[in-house]
Amino acid sequence: MEFFLPFQIKPFPFKISYTDKILFIGSCFSEEIGNKMTSLKFDVLQNPNGILYDPISITDSLFSYIENKPFDKENLFELNGLWHSWKHHSSFSGISKKEVLNKIETPIKQAHLFLKEAKILIITFGTAFNYQLKNNFNNVANCHKAPANWFIKTLLPAEEIKADLLSAISALELFNPELKIIFTVSPVKHIKDGLEENNRSKARLIEAAHAVVEEKENVFYFPTYELVNDVLRDYRFYKKDLVHPNDTAIDFVFEKFSHSFFDDETKEAMKEIGKIKLAMNHKPFLKESEAHQKFISSQIQNIAKIENSYSFIDLSKEKEYFSQQLK
Repeated sequence: MEFFLPFQIKPFPFKISYTDKILFIGSCFSEEIGNKMTSLKFDVLQNPNGILYDPISITDSLFSYIENKPFDKENLFELNGLWHSWKHHSSFSGISKKEVLNKIETPIKQAHLFLKEAKILIITFGTAFNYQLKNNFNNVANCHKAPANWFIKTLLPAEEIKADLLSAISALELFNPELKIIFTVSPVKHIKDGLEENNRSKARLIEAAHAVVEEKENVFYFPTYELVNDVLRDYRFYKKDLVHPNDTAIDFVFEKFSHSFFDDETKEAMKEIGKIKLAMNHKPFLKESEAHQKFISSQIQNIAKIENSYSFIDLSKEKEYFSQQLK
C-alpha cells in the first residue's frame, strides 16, 4: 500500500563539496538549511542583508553585492525610536544612524568578496508580494511594522519576476562565470496575505523560477516546496503555528538535498562531523570521571582523524571545546 506519491528528484549535473563556497539568500527557510550546512562546517555565507522574501528585494541585494557601492543613506529612516533600512531585515536596526550603517557596510563588502569566489548561490523565494514606498516608489525589503498606508502592495506577475531574475543572472555571469545558481521556493505559508493569496504567490514564484531554468544552463530548481506540500502533505510536519515546517520536515528536505547534491566524500565527511557534533551535546554526570576523560580523549582523536583525511575542514572550535575539558 502506498501512502506517499512517488517523487523522484531529477539528477543534477554537478555536485557540492566542502571546498565550495556557498551563498544562501532569501527567506527564513533558507536559513534553516544554511544553518545545518554551517553546523556541518561547510563554507557558507547567509543572507548578508538579513532574511529577504520577494524576488525584487533579493535581486536588488545581489546587485549591491556585485557593485560593492557604499550604502545609500536615503534608505535609512527612523520609526519608534529606532533607525531602520528599507533594504535590510530588522536585525540591522539600531538606535543611531551610525550604528545601523556600521552593521550594513561590512556584510556588503564581505558578500562582494565571497560571491566573487562562490561556486554555489542558493536563492529561496518566500513570496511574490512586493512592497514599494508611496512617496518615491522605491522597493522595500522589510516594512519594519511601519503604517500600511506608507506602501503600495503588489502581487508580482510571473513575467516580471522572470525578467528581474534574468537581469540579475546576466550580471552574476559577468561577475563570476563559474557560479551555479539553485532556485527553491519556501514552504513557509504567508497566511497574513491569506491562504488563497499565498497559493497564488507561490504559483507565480514556481512558474517564474522554472521559466528562468529553461533558459539558463547555470540555473537549477530544487523542489523544497513540493517536498513539504506534496510528499509530506501533513500538518504534523509544521510547528504549532501551522505556518513554519518543523524540525522533522527540515531534516527531510535536507536529507533529499544532500542526496541530490553531495558527492560520496562529502557525505562521509558530513557523517563524521555529525558524530562530533552529537558528542558535543553529551552531558556528563561528572566531568572529572575517568569514563568522561576517556570520552573526551577519543573525541579529540576523532577530530584529528577527520582533519587528517579532510584538511580543508576547520574543526578548531570543536577541538578547543573538548581540549578545555581535559584534566
